[in-house]
Order: sequence, then C-alpha cells, then structure tokens
Amino acid sequence: MVEVKAVVFDVFGTLVDWRSGVAREAARILGGQGIVADWGGLADAWRAQYQPAMERVRSGDIPFSKLDVLHRINLDHVLGAMDIPADEATRQELNMAWHRLDAWPDVVAGLQALRTKRLIAPCSNGHIALMVNLARRNGFVWDAILGAELARDYKPKLAVYQHTAAAFDLSPEQVLMVAAHSSDLAAARQAGLKTCFVARPAEHGPGKGETVASVPVDCSVQGIDELARLMG
Repeated sequence: MVEVKAVVFDVFGTLVDWRSGVAREAARILGGQGIVADWGGLADAWRAQYQPAMERVRSGDIPFSKLDVLHRINLDHVLGAMDIPADEATRQELNMAWHRLDAWPDVVAGLQALRTKRLIAPCSNGHIALMVNLARRNGFVWDAILGAELARDYKPKLAVYQHTAAAFDLSPEQVLMVAAHSSDLAAARQAGLKTCFVARPAEHGPGKGETVASVPVDCSVQGIDELARLMG
C-alpha cells in the first residue's frame, strides 16, 4: 500500500447504513400520517430497484440522470406495489431520505485518520449534492467528491473508476477503492485500482450483508478505522 496516494469509497452500505436510515425516515414520514407498513421491507424493495434503474443509464436506454431522479421513479413504483398512498409533497420528502443516512460507527474516525496521509473521496453512484448532504450530516471531510456525476455514468462501468483516478492526477494503481460489495471491487480492480473489502454484515438487515469478499482483493477489513491502522 506504500504507493497508494488516494483512498476512495463506495458510500451506500460501505460508509452509511442505508437500510436503517430509509426505514426510519419512512416510519417518520408515512407512519406519521397513520400509515402502517413493513418499513424495512419498503427500504429493501426500494433498494431492489436501484441496479435496474441504473442499468437503463448504463445501457444507453435513457440519458444520465442524477440518483435523486432514479430514486424517485423507483419510489413511485414501490409505493404503488405496496399500495401505500402518498401525495406529491410526501413523496418529495421521502425521496430525500437518502440524504439523511447515518454512518456506521467506525467511519468518521477512520476517514479522519486516513486523510492525514492520503487523499480521500467518495467514488459513489450518488451525485454531488447527495454526497455533500451526507458529508455534512455525518462529519465527513473529503478532498474531492468524485464518482458517477463526474463520469456521467454509473458503477460498475470502468469509466467511473478511471475518471476518479484521473481527477486526482493519479494512475489507477495509486488509488485504493474501498467497498462492501464484491461486484464493485471486481470492476475497480479491472479498471486498474487497488481494492479493499470492508465487511458490513448488517447492510441488508442483521446477518444479511457481505462478510467475505468473493473476488480477489488487496486487503479485507472489518471497518474503516481498521483500514486506517493497516495503512499506517
């Protein structure tokens, strides 16, 4: 890892707990209107539409759209499928749930330690405004905000990782990609980046997240604070 000059991160699931946050916001917003539903199930159903929506962009079926736009399309689908009534204002507020997610406990201190010696940035499918709001909520201090909006495409397209390295004027092998998802790391490795897997066993609910990488990686850790210690 000596030659690594920048560490970049997947965000949803890797740095922030999307499932608990979305379920909490759905319970607050919809439950506050007297609606009763399985809020964890709603979060899971919404997230299940994530990759299919982005694949429409990756395939060229639709132009690049920010994640808020795709999330809203997916939300309308899920509310309809679950027969949950919601007016326009409610849908707009709920769609912003993804901007109000909380970090896993190890993240903030780990990022602070890593940033003392290396550049750090998100390499996320979330757009810049979304990354800014999550950073301000959780106290993330980035050197840049990189990823899908910069590349005008969605991971795991190789261009997203390549644009991320180029933005720092670094070669891909000087950048370490950190993620809790083997598919993300496989694509980053193909793009020439070094890769690190971080286990998030509760990402999809207790015991339902990845605990071991299913692809070759340069390191595996249990948290971002452990990565900071490993990299020195």
